[in-house]
Amino acid sequence: MHTGETHASGAQIVVLPDAAALAVEAARRTMAALAAAIAERGAAHIALTGGSTAVPLYVELAAPEYRGTLDWSRVHLWWGDERFVPVDHPESNAGLAYRLLLNLPARAAESGDGAQGVDVTSGAVRGLPIDPEYVHPVEVEETLSDSEPVDLAAQLYAEDLNRHVPLARHGVPRFDVLLSGLGPDGHIMSIFPGSPALAADAPIVLAIQAPDDVDPKLPRVTLSARVLPAAENVLIMVSGEGKADLVARILGDESDAARWPAQSALLPNATWLLDQAAAAQWMKREVT
Repeated sequence: MHTGETHASGAQIVVLPDAAALAVEAARRTMAALAAAIAERGAAHIALTGGSTAVPLYVELAAPEYRGTLDWSRVHLWWGDERFVPVDHPESNAGLAYRLLLNLPARAAESGDGAQGVDVTSGAVRGLPIDPEYVHPVEVEETLSDSEPVDLAAQLYAEDLNRHVPLARHGVPRFDVLLSGLGPDGHIMSIFPGSPALAADAPIVLAIQAPDDVDPKLPRVTLSARVLPAAENVLIMVSGEGKADLVARILGDESDAARWPAQSALLPNATWLLDQAAAAQWMKREVT
């Protein structure tokens, strides 16, 4: 592991050998942050991510060795963004977490009914024993009948955040951990280039249409960039040689968050976890 590098913005850059090592390090840092929050306040709040980056992390976190090292009954699960699809849809970020992290197939409408998580809580199946009442997905199914369902879902999500998450200055929710991958156009969460979610006065939660060049082309609900500096810990996870040129640009000298929204996560409270393939071009420039 190559660590200790600090970007000019104050963000820490950590380079791991491969995607598997990245997931282990992300899990370690996530666990430490959640444990610190529980020790301090008796509860912890994490904003999860989706996409391919989340898969190895969720598999790692759901491993048996992590079950007994944290009081998961005190952890609230949120999402940094969500595609506006039912939870049983393959593009649902919440559905991915239900399947891999919580092992609640009924929550994802895949089997049976109910979804109280009893087997998970008892340890009969793999999955983290999180109280279903502490799982806070974007309410997609509940808003589909509305005339403007995505806007309503964003409003309801903001209200839920205000009820449960401690607030920082200006009413911004203060997550203990906020996770994100990196999109091929430089987006994080569903904050795309030129997005209104980058504005200093943006709402905390926004309904967003995906740009034409982004797949899947689905409406989204996303947290705005305002939550990033308020979080205790921001973890940006990037793997694969396909992201190497993009990472080098984002970590380079040119600052333009409207073009590369991920630059809004170059903050002193942020750690960028890169595997060697994703970091290759950036490290080459650093050496030269």
